[in-house]
Parts: sequence; C-alpha cells; structure tokens
Amino acid sequence: MEEVFVSSQPVFQGRMLRVAVDTVRLPDGKLAEREVVAHPGAVAVLPVLADGSVVLVAQYRHAVKKILWEVPAGKLDAGENPDACVRRELEEETGYQARQIERLGSIFTTPGFSDEVIHLYRARELTFVAQRTDEDEFIEPRAFSPAQIADMVRRGEICDAKTLNTFYLAGLA
Repeated sequence: MEEVFVSSQPVFQGRMLRVAVDTVRLPDGKLAEREVVAHPGAVAVLPVLADGSVVLVAQYRHAVKKILWEVPAGKLDAGENPDACVRRELEEETGYQARQIERLGSIFTTPGFSDEVIHLYRARELTFVAQRTDEDEFIEPRAFSPAQIADMVRRGEICDAKTLNTFYLAGLA
C-alpha cells in the first residue's frame, strides 16, 4: 500500500507554507502526482480556569470568511519545541500563564494533502498577566462553561477541527 517518493517540484514558497507537486511510485509500479502543502506544525491549548470554565478565542479566519471560536493556537517557529510554543501561544492569545500544562496528543489536520501536525494540550492553574497578540492578530478571548461549549458545538457554532479534537481528548465532547 505504501507509495515510494520519486521526486518533488516546488510550486510555491510563502512565509509559512511550501507547496510542491511530488511524484510517487504506486504499489503497482505506476507513477502518480501528489500535491503537498508543507507546514511547520502548530500547537493548540485548552485553557481551563479554576471554576472549570474554558477560555476560547474568537478570530476572523480569512480562508473561510468567518469569525470562529477556537482554542488558542499557533504555529511553531523554526526549531521550536511544542512544549515551549504552547506556553508562548497561551500567553500571547489569552493573556494567561499556566503552572500546569498537559499534553493530550497530536493530530494530522488534512493528511490527504498536508503534513501539518498540531500538538494538543490542556492548561490549568492559570494566572492572568497580559494578552500580547501578534501585530496582525485581532483576537477576543472569552470564558465559557462546559455546558455552553457543548451547546455551541451542537448548534455548529464551534466547527474548527483542532478545537473539536482538543475537546474530545480533554473529555469535553
């Protein structure tokens, strides 16, 4: 069932993504092309406050032309450890620092065409310091109870895959 890599033709190189058309040899010996988006990876975190509520962030996502409620998340910098990245992203997007960070697992977001991996975490024992978003980020953090989150998921108001996967691995879904 495995395909054997033969060659790669770069198509696009951006600040965050690289797109290539790879040629592979199929199990029957024939050649095929695969369009591949290379991504540096990312982290996502479920911040849980002392009262059990969860901090989500509202952010406009240009690709889908909607404001989405999501768990805080962000891209890994070159050579950055996911355990360090999750702390940085938590503080940048929500203003919270965590005494306890628990790794929940990792997911492939769209393995049919991308190598992106998102490492999922839960953060507890939070202390608010200050939100420090990136210059081009406009993010609104807000706390929700688990019951409110369940209702939002049922109504389709939360439909982001990394967020739904994080809820599932944390036992909220």
